[in-house]
Amino acid sequence: MGEDVRRLGALTVAALVTLALSSCSSWICTDTTAERGEAGVRVRVEDTSGRTFGVTAEVVDWRLETHPQVPAEGDRVHFHYRFDGADEWSGLAVDACAVDKERVVLGCQTVYSTEAFGPGGTHTGDDWLAVEHPERVAAVLLIPNDQSHHGRTCEEDIKDGGGAHPPEAPRPGDRL
Repeated sequence: MGEDVRRLGALTVAALVTLALSSCSSWICTDTTAERGEAGVRVRVEDTSGRTFGVTAEVVDWRLETHPQVPAEGDRVHFHYRFDGADEWSGLAVDACAVDKERVVLGCQTVYSTEAFGPGGTHTGDDWLAVEHPERVAAVLLIPNDQSHHGRTCEEDIKDGGGAHPPEAPRPGDRL
């Protein structure tokens, strides 16, 4: 009987090892990138599936002016933005892009709802965009895709990575 128990134990271990190895080899990690939403002055912030959060981001105004901390660098795009429907815990973020009259990107950066706090509880903020040709700026547009959570890619973490990721920020020269 002792011999049978040892054989059964060895078979069980072999079966578990085979099962574990086959499970690992069949693990498929996939990354997907959400489609970039339509840029606008006012957008509804959306997740990687295109579902909205009930939060609207808006460029309130913008102008070219010299940044007071780096006047030697010349004009920059100074813009004000607002997140309607956000609270201090929302943590949403969207890309803000200066574009020319053909909607060609001159420069972008991410703005965060947590950094938008104005008087009376309004979720407003301001920021600066440095662009190579500020005289070409015709508008500042927001891209609706939430940029606050990128998650790990399969390349970074084959076991726990993967899934849907927000689109990359537009680069100068991209058309929105």
